[in-house]
Amino acid sequence: MKFHKEGYTSLAITILVIFITNAIADYYDAPEVIKWIIYILSAFLFITIVQFFRSPTKQIVIDEGTILCPADGKVVVIEETEENEYFHDRRLQVSIFMSPINVHVNRNPVSGIVTYFKYHPGKFLVAWHPKSSTDNERTTVVVKNANGVEVLFRQIAGALARRIVWYIKENDQVAQGAEFGFIKFGSRVDLFLPLGTEIHVNIGDKVVGGKTIIGKF
Repeated sequence: MKFHKEGYTSLAITILVIFITNAIADYYDAPEVIKWIIYILSAFLFITIVQFFRSPTKQIVIDEGTILCPADGKVVVIEETEENEYFHDRRLQVSIFMSPINVHVNRNPVSGIVTYFKYHPGKFLVAWHPKSSTDNERTTVVVKNANGVEVLFRQIAGALARRIVWYIKENDQVAQGAEFGFIKFGSRVDLFLPLGTEIHVNIGDKVVGGKTIIGKF
């Protein structure tokens, strides 16, 4: 287990706030009950930040015939839908909701070449809202695998998230299971897969990024 680099600033600010708050309580000799409340809240805040930005080390098993889960969370959508940004045709959509207690590292579901990338500024609707996929702040990534099959996936900011981070660009060669980005606080990742993809998860399933197999081509 390691601490993700995207959390360095948040951790530094948290430690500074904790230090100042506790120093003020001690300096003004606050009542013991107040001090203990501050100590407990400080510990809770510190543990929450560390837990949120944790980045477990994972052994990824690469398989060109499978689509790996891009994030930790819960499957909230499995449906056939129209994808109107890139494919402009019918696709299978699988959506994973990440709550604030999930690891928020995002991983490539397939290996291949990034054929399309775009960042969209937008709203901050709750991540499970039906229009969050098209109205919220988001990125769209398309990767073409060795067999020429393209998979589209989106990072979607939630009501609490205000920053999406990505580490890829068009024409990059990416590896299945490797990090491609990070979203802070509650958020969602959508996958758009070819019709006929064999889906291996169900709505409500808890899934693990880089481990759970979403489906097979």
